[in-house]
Amino acid sequence: MRLYMKYRSSNTPAIAAAKAGFSPATAYRIDQDPSPPSTKKTPRGRRRPDPLAGFWDSEVVPMLKAAPGLRAIAVFAEIRRRHPDLSESVRRTLERRIRAWRAVNGPDQDVIFRQDHEPGRMGLSDFTDMATLAVTIAQQPLDHRLYHFRLAYSGWEHAHVVLGGESFVALAEGLQNALWSLGGVPADHRSDSLSAAFRNLDREAAKDATRRYEELCAHYGMSASRNNRGVAHENGSIESPHGHLKRAVEDALLLRGSRDFTDLAAYRRFIDEVVGQQNARRIKEVAVERDALKPLPPDRTRDFERTIVCVTSSGGFTLRKVFYTVPSRLIGHRLRVHLFDDRLDCFLGGTHVLSLPRGRSRGNGKHGHVVDYRHVIHALRRKPMALLNLVYRDQLFPRQAYARAFEALLAAGDERRACATTVELLSLAHERGCEAALAQLLEIELAAGRLPDLQDLRERFQAPTAALTTVTVDLVPLSVYDELGTVRPGEPA
Repeated sequence: MRLYMKYRSSNTPAIAAAKAGFSPATAYRIDQDPSPPSTKKTPRGRRRPDPLAGFWDSEVVPMLKAAPGLRAIAVFAEIRRRHPDLSESVRRTLERRIRAWRAVNGPDQDVIFRQDHEPGRMGLSDFTDMATLAVTIAQQPLDHRLYHFRLAYSGWEHAHVVLGGESFVALAEGLQNALWSLGGVPADHRSDSLSAAFRNLDREAAKDATRRYEELCAHYGMSASRNNRGVAHENGSIESPHGHLKRAVEDALLLRGSRDFTDLAAYRRFIDEVVGQQNARRIKEVAVERDALKPLPPDRTRDFERTIVCVTSSGGFTLRKVFYTVPSRLIGHRLRVHLFDDRLDCFLGGTHVLSLPRGRSRGNGKHGHVVDYRHVIHALRRKPMALLNLVYRDQLFPRQAYARAFEALLAAGDERRACATTVELLSLAHERGCEAALAQLLEIELAAGRLPDLQDLRERFQAPTAALTTVTVDLVPLSVYDELGTVRPGEPA
């Protein structure tokens, strides 16, 4: 229209319209009324009455001002409580009106500042729960989470399976595994305040955890930082990748065709493979970042907790509401225990005597049990009736077949025989090293409705007798020894 008015100053309407690119009819219309069509339309009013007019200013707005964080659905529920005749269809209208009101009158919101990350500058740690993946170990559900480490610049990541909760021990072990796999150290390390690690800790214990975390970072020359508690986006460079990692693991499980693994080591190898494939896509970025990393220290620092326990006459010790059995020869001794996330290393003086899988206390406040039947079977053979009401009886059986055999023997009505036979079965499994094979035979017998025949099983698993080799000894005559002392002429004495 501006171009037309320029040409119109020195040309007729038809010529000016041709130069401006529209018809002469439009030119004559503009000459009669130069105002644009948009200003000629009358604004459309409401087509139906406002359903919120009766209570928006008097009830809804005061609620929004009094409680700025109140959800729209809660406001709608309250309004319907006050006005039962209000239609359900008004909900979307109310939500749009509240959203528009908050855009103009609501409080200021937090602003996320996107960061430009430098190579080698920032590494981040966090934990993510894996319960939704329904992974099992030997058909048993695995309650676990992943410790997740990631470099902010290149996206290189490392994941470590954690069996317990978010603790300093899990953080220290996972972080050090990540750094040694990476081959270098970033300048800064950020965590999520270790808030879960501080849960249920008193002030002194929380200070101790903070001190150990700072010492861990100082050992590797990293500056320790934390995001504000409850503000996830401050750790956004790893919070969002949690979802990507979970989806990658889920896809790999679907391709694998099974979520069950033979043991924990197999599942950890599976996680390492998935993470390795993710890192393979970032080779160029990782190469750039590795050049900017600081070198590793000569060795690792402590990634476990130390404590001392006493082995009682019960054949074990209690630690963190979990009872552990040990060989009975250690009764009365004090053991130094290194407490890792997934195991306990036990020392007598400076000698490592055994390692035990780490147990967890039950959620109902009762003690957990980590029992190895080999530690107590010799004592049970002398007192087989102790099995009947043993506190950790269910944890004593190494496989389900032994528990089923004990239940079947009890159902036969003779408690003494049930205890004696079950103890002898465990003893046979230990002495002959046939725990798995014996369990298979027990399953077959029980499936056929037969009780275990101890004598028959002993014959099946009896130790092979080695054939004696006949040795013939030819005795040398004693006269031969006289020759040794005889000196012949011409020979030196």
